[in-house]
Amino acid sequence: MENNIKNIYFLGIGGVGMSGLAQYFKLAGYNVAGYDRVKSELCDMLENFGINIHYEENINLIPEIFKNPDDSIVVFTPAIPQENMEFQFFKSQNFSIYKRAQILGMIANQKYAIAIAGSHGKTSVSGICTNILLHTTNKCSAFLGGILKNINSNFINHPESEFVVAEADEYDRSFHQLFPATAVITYIEPDHLDIYHTYENLYNAYLKFANQIKTGGSLLLSNHVDVDFQKKVNSSIKVFRYSIFDEDYDFSLKNIKYENGYCYFDIQHPAGSIKNIKYQIGGNHNLENALAAAALCLVNNIDEDSVRKGLETYQGIKRRFDYIINSKNLVYIDDYAHHPSEIEAFVKSVRLLYPKKHITGIFQPHLYSRTRDFYKEFARSLELCDRVILLPIYPARELAIPGVESDLILENLNIQDKMLCSKQELPEILKNSDKEIILTMGAGDIDMLVQPIKTTLLNEEANI
Repeated sequence: MENNIKNIYFLGIGGVGMSGLAQYFKLAGYNVAGYDRVKSELCDMLENFGINIHYEENINLIPEIFKNPDDSIVVFTPAIPQENMEFQFFKSQNFSIYKRAQILGMIANQKYAIAIAGSHGKTSVSGICTNILLHTTNKCSAFLGGILKNINSNFINHPESEFVVAEADEYDRSFHQLFPATAVITYIEPDHLDIYHTYENLYNAYLKFANQIKTGGSLLLSNHVDVDFQKKVNSSIKVFRYSIFDEDYDFSLKNIKYENGYCYFDIQHPAGSIKNIKYQIGGNHNLENALAAAALCLVNNIDEDSVRKGLETYQGIKRRFDYIINSKNLVYIDDYAHHPSEIEAFVKSVRLLYPKKHITGIFQPHLYSRTRDFYKEFARSLELCDRVILLPIYPARELAIPGVESDLILENLNIQDKMLCSKQELPEILKNSDKEIILTMGAGDIDMLVQPIKTTLLNEEANI
């Protein structure tokens, strides 16, 4: 950051990625303030941290010290529309305005960056990797896309450590701002077609990211990434492969078993194995996340004992297979799943743990464009539930697309027990339904319903 800059203003400060940067700069001694449309738990945390936030789009509410372009900059999230009044004000006054990804790149590229990319699993892999590194003497800094339950934060600050863990987000080509020392790509699946238009463009964007790894650095690829991709990676980058089942890969799992709500496994790696790790989050996709994080650390010479401790103490990420209620007669799990593959992996994991239970899946589609592109695939993945309740589409940054509503998914669902309802109606509907397993899924504001649903379910259970 330029030496003259003293003030940093955030547009969309309550976003999970933005809030981590706000904390970073506050701790670094900058004046920090911002705007967000909705007051959230993250906003409460930032305000308790001494950061001024307002929730009305109003130029007059911007503190005066942030209105001088000579010593202030603006950081914005792509979720902020270009017509936002405050964005337009800063633009008209010739402020230096940066995307969130640009600022993250400025910070991470000065360190030994470990970047996590992929269509699925970024936040979980980042969280597990961070928890492993926190068990080493070096520790790490981290900018996470979710709240790591172990420390109840999405931001970890150890400025003395050379390691920084960062999510490499493919949306809007944000990950092209990162030039990491080590990276992983978990999946490359069609998504964000409003940005990329074709899968080929998305694929090539991942390849560009991979080839930005520093010379002599390492890239880990899951078995879901094709061999042709590996062949196109620069020869100066060391490539490792991982798979939870195939022992011919550089990193794999052996002796997977479930006992008393825990999963046990061995990690096979190029230098040996780590035996009988006790892990509390089951399901194949969660095991893939654990293996990816362990592999990232092992290629960076993290000792096996720290890898074991990091995995065995990992408590999870909020909204990633997040148990809200876990009792004998009632289980409620909340998850960020917002892509058909993520829904399929999530529900299959629940089925694996509770094979004979009735599952009610509540899904809030995220984005009109994603619903338009994948409504049939959403229907297929949701059919893994016994009952499906659909909420209206959460638009985020988008304007409505004519003819694109949650009805598209509903009409293509080949199960009998299905319905649409509003967010306001949902708690009441749940009072009169089968409640063995309840799942909430989505990347919009469905998280705001978690506590009302929890209260409704617990009250019902108490009255049984």
